Amino acid sequence: MKRRLYFLLPTHDATESVVNELLLARVTESNIHVLAKEGSNMKDLPEANLLQSSDFIHSVEQGAAVGGVTGIVAGLVAMTFPPAGLVLGGGAVLGVALFGAGLGSWGSAMIGISAPNSRLKAFEEAIEGGQFLMMVDVAVDKVDDISNRIKEHHPEATIHACDSKVPAHPLGGVY
Repeated sequence: MKRRLYFLLPTHDATESVVNELLLARVTESNIHVLAKEGSNMKDLPEANLLQSSDFIHSVEQGAAVGGVTGIVAGLVAMTFPPAGLVLGGGAVLGVALFGAGLGSWGSAMIGISAPNSRLKAFEEAIEGGQFLMMVDVAVDKVDDISNRIKEHHPEATIHACDSKVPAHPLGGVY
């Protein structure tokens, strides 16, 4: 299981130095994501993509849950009050629930891809001020080691608490 660490760094050079140190500590580049103000120099930095900077994953999860529950309720109502005398069973409820989950996921994904990541609201002001936000997904047993290493070698870095209860998303640490 992985956890996401957040670091705010003041300059491109400091951010690049931390990236290089993380690579030496065997954190793969796919687990390092850097977000900066539009137009910032991102040369040699693993730039955060839409999955990290938008609310896509969170929206898909919520859409699947809401759509699935709605589908179950609709299926149960259809089974209780069958239309035109049709006999419906549990398979119909399951089918409608899966359809609802898929439709809910799709609809929510369309909204979530254009919304900023709600977990990053606390960093918006710093990013607009020119700082670089680094998100690093590390194994739970390496969280303290990586945090201490960054504190020791990069006093200019502002270290923020990791998402202790929320694991990094399994899609390459995108959430």
